[in-house]
Order: sequence, then C-alpha cells, then structure tokens
Amino acid sequence: MQPKIKNLKQIRKMRKSIFLVLLSAFAYSVSLAQAVLPTTWSFATTTLPVGWTESGTGYYTASGNTPPTMKFDNTGDYLIINFASAPGALTYYLGGNSFSGGTFTVEESANGTAYTALHTHTAPPAGVYQMFTDNPNSLTRFIRFIYTNKVGGNIGVDDINIAVGAATPAQEINVMYNTATIVSGGTQTVSSPVSTMTPFVFTVENLGTTNTLNIASAVLSGANAADFTVASFPSTVAAGANQSLTVNFTPAIAGTRTAVLTINSDDADEAAYVINLNGIGGSFATEPASQPTNLVFSNVKSYRFNAAFTGSSANGYLVLRKKGSAITGAPVDGSVYQRGDMVGDGQVVYSGAATSFVPNNIVASTGYHFAVYAYNGAGTNINYLTTAPLAGNVTSLGSMMPVGYYSAISTSSPTFVADLHNLTNPHQEQFYSNYGNLMVGLFVVRDTTLNRRVITCVYSGENKIYTEPFDFTATGFSREHTYPHSWMPTNPAQNFPEYNDYHHLFPTNQNNANALRSNYPLGKVVNATATYLGCKFGTDANGKQVFEPRDSHKGDAARAMMYEAICYTTVSGNNWGFPNPISGSIAYGQDQAILKQWNVQDAPDSWEISRNDYLDSLQDNRNPFVDNPTFACFVNFTNMSYESLGCTADVEEALLNGFILYPNPVTNKLFMNVDATTITGYEIISMDGKVVKSADAINQVLIELNIQDLETGSYLVKVRTPYGETQKTIVKN
Repeated sequence: MQPKIKNLKQIRKMRKSIFLVLLSAFAYSVSLAQAVLPTTWSFATTTLPVGWTESGTGYYTASGNTPPTMKFDNTGDYLIINFASAPGALTYYLGGNSFSGGTFTVEESANGTAYTALHTHTAPPAGVYQMFTDNPNSLTRFIRFIYTNKVGGNIGVDDINIAVGAATPAQEINVMYNTATIVSGGTQTVSSPVSTMTPFVFTVENLGTTNTLNIASAVLSGANAADFTVASFPSTVAAGANQSLTVNFTPAIAGTRTAVLTINSDDADEAAYVINLNGIGGSFATEPASQPTNLVFSNVKSYRFNAAFTGSSANGYLVLRKKGSAITGAPVDGSVYQRGDMVGDGQVVYSGAATSFVPNNIVASTGYHFAVYAYNGAGTNINYLTTAPLAGNVTSLGSMMPVGYYSAISTSSPTFVADLHNLTNPHQEQFYSNYGNLMVGLFVVRDTTLNRRVITCVYSGENKIYTEPFDFTATGFSREHTYPHSWMPTNPAQNFPEYNDYHHLFPTNQNNANALRSNYPLGKVVNATATYLGCKFGTDANGKQVFEPRDSHKGDAARAMMYEAICYTTVSGNNWGFPNPISGSIAYGQDQAILKQWNVQDAPDSWEISRNDYLDSLQDNRNPFVDNPTFACFVNFTNMSYESLGCTADVEEALLNGFILYPNPVTNKLFMNVDATTITGYEIISMDGKVVKSADAINQVLIELNIQDLETGSYLVKVRTPYGETQKTIVKN
C-alpha cells in the first residue's frame, strides 16, 4: 500500500580519498571509486560492490529472481553504478509489487550529473521478475535505477549485470591520479608547504585499441594559475598505453589556490579534457569569509521538521544540534566530523555542501538548538569559520491529534467499545516488510559516532550500533508483535492488516528478548529464571510464567496490546479479548489488570506521542489509548465488553483478584502480596472488630508476617496499596 505521505530519506555516499606522501606534502582524490566492467550484483548481501551507491532502498528477503532483491518503495529511491570504461549490454530483472501507477526509470549519464532515460517502466510485470536488456551509449559511465514517481506499490530489481563494451579503435583519453579516474570537469586536490614546489604526477591513458592519442598542449588557467606549472606532458600516447603528466605546485601564500588544467588532444568527443586543481598552501584551506545566514525551519511536526539556510561562498557547512539550550562547542580545523560525532556539547547532524538538512530522532514538545559553521577544504586541510556561527532553534509540536478526532466518542455510551473500534478500523495498511525503511530508518534510529546509527530494543533497553543500511539479520533484531501473533484469532495467516499493523510492532533483540518473551503474557516477575538487561522472565506472585519488559516500555506495551484488541475485535466475526488459556502449555491468560496499572504508572512520554503521530501519517489512524489513557478504564479486555464503571470497577476487581494470602488456613507464617503493586499498610482484625496486628508506612511487594501468637479462629486481613484497599479472610489454626 502507498504511505499517506512521502518521506525524505537521507542520502548516503561512498567517498574514497587517496593520500600521497611526497616531500612532506600530499594529495587526495575526491572522485568515487569506479567499478571495473563487467560488474554484477545479485543482492546476496547488503554490502555494496565497488562503484555502486544507493539511497533509500531496502531489500526483499523472500522474493526476486532469486531472493533477496533490492526494493524501491519511495519516490527518489535510487541505485547508481559508476564504471571506468565503455559499457556493453545492461541486463536486469524487474518486477512490480502491488504497483498501481507511477514511473520507474533506468537512466544513463556520461558525467554523473546529466541523466537521460534508457528505459522507462510504467507497467512492470506484476508478481514476477522479468529480464530486461538495455544498451547504453559507449560514452556512458553512470547507470541509475530510480523510482522517478511513485503512485502506488513498490519495485524490485535483481541480478543486475553490465557487460564489457566493444573495444573502440579510435583514440580515447582518460586521466587518472593514483588509481582513481578523474572525469573531465572533475576536481583534484593537492597540497604543499608555502613556497615549496611539490610535483604531482597524473596518468594519461589511451583507451583506444588502434589509433595513437595525440596531445597538442596542457594549459593552466584560473585565479592562481601562477602557482602551478606543467612540468611535462606526453605529446603522444600509444593505443592501450599510458604516459605521465606532471604538474608542479608552489603555493605563494597559505590557503586555497585554484587553477584549471586543460589537456587538448585529438580525442573525438573530449578534445578539451578539463581538471579543476584545488591547491592547498600549507596546512589548511582558506577560511571562509562569512557564515551562512537565514536559518529557517519548516514542516514542523512532533516527529520531524525540515531546516534550510542561505549559503555563503564556502565549500561546505557543518551543522550541530543540541537539546534544550544553545550550543557552545566549536569545530577544530583539520578535523573531519561525521554525522553523529560530538563537537563539544553539540552533535553533528550534517556536513556537506547542501544548504538544507532533516535531523532524525525528533520527539514531541522538545526544543532543539542548531549551529551552522561554514568551512573550506576537505580532509585534514579543512578550515572552519568558528566565530559567530549561524544559530537557530525550534520546538517540535506536541500531540498532533486532529481537533475533534474523538468528538463522537463518549465513555458514558454503551456503544463505546464499538465506537472506538470503528474509529481505528479500517485504516491504511502498511507492509510488514517495509518496517525497516519506514519505522526504523525514518523514526526509530538515532545518530551515533563515526556516521553510524543506533537502535534500541524496547524490551531490554539494549542499544545496538550499526552502519547503514539497516538489516534485521545482521543486527539480530526483529519486529516484535506485542500482541503475539499466536494470540490472534486469524493465526497463522500473515497477510492480514492485524499482522502488519505498526502500532503494535516494536524493534527487539530477537534471541535475547523477543525469544525470551515468546507468546507468554506480560506481568510482574517475582522469581526470575532468565534476564537480559532490563527485561526478565519468570513466575509472578501467582506462580504463573510471565515476561516483564523494562519499566520505561511497560505502558507503551500495554497500550499497544489494548490498541490491537480494540482495532480488530469483531473483524471477521472474531473477539479479540486477551485469550485465556493462551495455549495448551500456557493454561492461563493475560491479566488485564496489570496492563491497566502500567498504563497509569508509565504514561505516554514525548517519544510515544511522536510515534503515535508518525504512525497516523502512515496508517491514517491513531492509538486511542496514547491520546486518552483513561479510555482503557472503560474496556473489559477479557471479552471486549463495555465497562460502565470505568477504572473504579477495574481497580476494585484487580485488587481483589490480585490479593494473595497464603497459606490459608495458616499456622505460623502468613505471606501477603498484591499482584503488580506494593502494600503500603495492613490490618489484621478479629471477628469482634479488634485490630490485633497492623503496620503503616511500608512499601513492600511481599510481606512475611509471624502470626503464631494469634488465637485460633477467623480474621479479616485488610491491605492498603497506592490504588486503594482490599480485604480477605483467613483461618488461623
């Protein structure tokens, strides 16, 4: 299904910098490493081959010509292949998944900037993968697969292969520095101490197979051409051979020194081969003259916003972020920072030439401060303007619940349960397989050092660091059905909305947390038999095996289970009350009382509110128990009936059912426990109304009391909890 909105995705680029140490100076290339033809990929792993780059794509793990295959599911998703020589035939397998319109394009380019369509797909084969063959131009060096315009559905591409092109007899120039090709119009950075001459050797190749390449001249021009000289260049390069071209760089002053090297030859289509020389005199590039201006925030939501600014004449910009107060840290010249790195008290959001950015990990009702620093140069030559950075701040929205969304819902109405169900269902369905892209990539993950990401297991609190692209198998994480799949009346079917619903899907560590929970009910563990960080499995006060998530997720889990029950009850004639018994091996059910207590104890925080808003943008429905936690009071989740007395009846019932006295009858020691809460005080009262034992100002889960001194007979035991009082009778032997 198509998401309700289009989402921006962060662009990831592979850059290879090559350093040459020579006479205390160095040079590096900013060109991308190129694939050597033939090049092929069947997407068996998520590791990109050399010369292949992507943005926004994912993977189908169970489909393709042979699984897995690359998935394109949003406008702008692309895969680019950059190669070093003339291409032969391009073959690939392509299929549509619920495709219902739009355009998917295979494009070609000589320089990686201007693309033309090679094959436009508007009606891809549905449900199957068909092989296509296209024939790129011999001058093409870039192939791009791009979802040009999505209307509905996704595209899968598999088994891409680019063959070696036919050899050309004509002379064909190509220029390299070290092992990297510099395309005509590209840039090469070199560095040398001030007033010191340093030679830099380029390789001129003739890719032709018959004709000799004739070079008429190698000319320098540009602002600081006087700092460069062409020491030597070859007049001819034999077919299939290469020769050296040497440029000397002697910077007159410190900072950035630029020139243009033009190699004039008899190449038919690149008679003037242009290389932009970016020279650095001394240690650093010239500091930018001014900072960017006019930082503006737009499309501000509780879970995301956009930011843009007006650039200066700098090479690039470093953007820092901090919650709650202005940034005081500043970058250091010569230091290269990646997204997620800390610079003083600010975290890097972006570094590059763009003048807009979209930060991740945004939560509701939170103030974010930004500082933008201009810089020139790259690598160890980078030079930041550290005075008076462009600063700005924005506060994310609170709940984005639409005005009047629950106006037709009344907790005093006997149709409350049905009304709430009808409000949440039907809705826009999302694919379970898209969870990694839509939820992990666009909401759940956070930046961390070295351009890596971190995802948190909601059950245990484990933080898992990874390098994009995210992969469930590689990280050992899963999409946990908080309302277990085996509980669903429609089990074992997996192609229904209830299985795919993101409102109750959360990222968890598969082996250590998700498998530990299995399909057991949630509860308060008294005797743990297994633990993993913040979660545990064991028996509760009633001796039933239960799973207990970390405290900060208890309310979230409770509300997710309540949502699933209210959203899908009556669907296909099924009642979605919590099952009891759960299975033949779990001969009991989920205690709704503890979920309702967690709903109160762990109220919705800014992250859960943002998540609810974001899911509304994807599914066009909301979790009503996040928006109105008190709604839970009016639903009996054992049979999905209306609870007219609300929380009053629920609490009284929960306390009475959860109050355990054992043994009963008792001789010496009496144990008292109230499930899922603490006992703050107690009284033991004889049948004639006398208080024979009591205690106040205690806060214990389990009380062990010696009553050997009491006379035989019946007694009333009253206990007080944070939720009220309850009582039961015991017999003293």
